[in-house]
Amino acid sequence: MRESSNPAFSSLTKTVARGQAGAHHYGQQQYGQDPFAQGQYGASQQAQDARPMTVDDVVSKTGITLAVIVALAAVNFAIAAYVSPGLSMILTIVGAIGGLVTVLVSTFGKKYGSAPVTLTYAAFEGLFVGGVSFMFAGFDVAGTSGFGLISQAVIATIGVFAGMLWVYKSGAIRVTPKFTRFMTAALIGVLILAVGNLLLAVFGIGSPLRDGGPIAIIFSLVCIGLAAFSFLLDFDQADKLVRAGAPANYAWGVALGLAVTLVWLYVEILRLLSYFRD
Repeated sequence: MRESSNPAFSSLTKTVARGQAGAHHYGQQQYGQDPFAQGQYGASQQAQDARPMTVDDVVSKTGITLAVIVALAAVNFAIAAYVSPGLSMILTIVGAIGGLVTVLVSTFGKKYGSAPVTLTYAAFEGLFVGGVSFMFAGFDVAGTSGFGLISQAVIATIGVFAGMLWVYKSGAIRVTPKFTRFMTAALIGVLILAVGNLLLAVFGIGSPLRDGGPIAIIFSLVCIGLAAFSFLLDFDQADKLVRAGAPANYAWGVALGLAVTLVWLYVEILRLLSYFRD
């Protein structure tokens, strides 16, 4: 099984691949013979009795994860609007750092199918999304309410997600090893550029990738494109996990991976819209 460039999926698919390698019969009906249920993978007795993951599991767990993100985003947005913008900013920073730490814990701590880890990420990321959204909605941009930007960003995010799902299902773009390597290299390149831009801003030199200029617009478009194509990798990994008969609780790991990409896409679209309205 190919590894995903999404950090929330990478370690997960390694474990599934090891399980497939040790299987005598692919997709056996008896759970006791399922490689994912064997003790050598550190599974508890409860995990040994787990049923295989289905598409419905992925949909339901992803829906719950997104609901938590939206709920906490609304809470932090309300805090910024009606209580204290300063407190909201603190919560936004906590959310950003907490979300990153949670993804690292999921990736390197082998918490593949942990509902608490995924929901913790959703809570942190909800605080972050709510605070970032308020930065654009708390004032008028070129005479246009920032709430319009949020609505457009949400609609665009949903549209891109649905569009890439259709692209994957139709086979218009196939996820091949070459495509995966290209995406991984591109994402690493964007990460290096983003870190470099952050260092420039910290030292007061400037922020060419986020100052709203032509370079910043191009960089945002590149990020949006990469986020969109990342969905193809996410869908492919989820599809393979279902076909491999991974335990049902692994759907929480899939939900985490999809949420990571969705949040990234939403923030980049919101940022790009602000450039054109400012």
